[in-house]
Amino acid sequence: MLDRQPVASFAEIRQILRDLPGPDLEAATRTATREALLTKPTGALARLEEITQWLATWQGKHPPAVNHPRVAVFAGNHGVADLGVSAYPKEVTAQMVLNFQSGGAAVNQLCKNADADLRVYEMCLDQPTADFTQGPALTEEETARAMAYGMMAVEPGVDLLCVGEMGIANTTSAAAMAAALFGGTGQEWAGPGTGIHGSALSRKAEVIDLGLARHRDRFEDGLAILQCLGGHELAAIAGAVIAARMARVPVLLDGFASTVAAATLLKLDSHALDHCLVAHCSAEPGHRKVLAKMNKQPLLDLGMRLGEGSGAALAIPLIRAAAMCHSGMASFAEAGVSNKD
Repeated sequence: MLDRQPVASFAEIRQILRDLPGPDLEAATRTATREALLTKPTGALARLEEITQWLATWQGKHPPAVNHPRVAVFAGNHGVADLGVSAYPKEVTAQMVLNFQSGGAAVNQLCKNADADLRVYEMCLDQPTADFTQGPALTEEETARAMAYGMMAVEPGVDLLCVGEMGIANTTSAAAMAAALFGGTGQEWAGPGTGIHGSALSRKAEVIDLGLARHRDRFEDGLAILQCLGGHELAAIAGAVIAARMARVPVLLDGFASTVAAATLLKLDSHALDHCLVAHCSAEPGHRKVLAKMNKQPLLDLGMRLGEGSGAALAIPLIRAAAMCHSGMASFAEAGVSNKD
């Protein structure tokens, strides 16, 4: 009997990454031209102007707009949760998914506030990843399939994608992936996650170091890092980021785990995340270090550490405000206001 062909493969993912579209320079130029004519001193709206330029450049249109934002929350379970690295058991992942679906989580309220579409993607919750201290967390096929599944979050009409996650022990995976990407040890990257400290935090650092030692020879490849140390939901985030780029949909990354998941793509293309902004800086200590390594400045810094796409959802009104200022403000000529000489 012939072996079944995988649904997706790393070779297919690499081919897609080789064909990523670049910035739309015409839309960028039109945005800059209009920005200079609006009734305000040059640069007075600071980062709002930068956001507008980014939005137009990656939507590929002028004026940019945020009419159909989507918050995609990917949920998966991790085998290392059984090693004492989290304050909660992995059953909480499925319980929180039900909370999302019933409208009871913080992200539900933030999506209502932002008039955003929330989608929750359950990923093999009854089949946690393997323990990455003993072998790869996922097979290559599982990783590629998870990435392909994540790509489905980018549907026609979506004009801004926010990616978040839910998965007990996924800050352990994210910390291990960050160390694989940027160097360092478990002690340097492990954070409290859901609220651990003391001996539990030391155990988390130990587990990370065990994973790093086992898979160190594969750290030159971002896809291999996802496979060896990641999870279904983290691979799906990377896939969603790729699909958004192909569809010209700008992306807001949420916290530590989603940012690290996306950062694996930088190993394959240093410009793979040019269409992404980071919504907020998580209180998880590793997030600020990752942002410094990526040269990304978060839009918000409120000390949040919830995950589930909450920071990204919170930033949607800010993105929309930037676009509305750009498209709705009058020019000096239209308003009859004297411009500077």
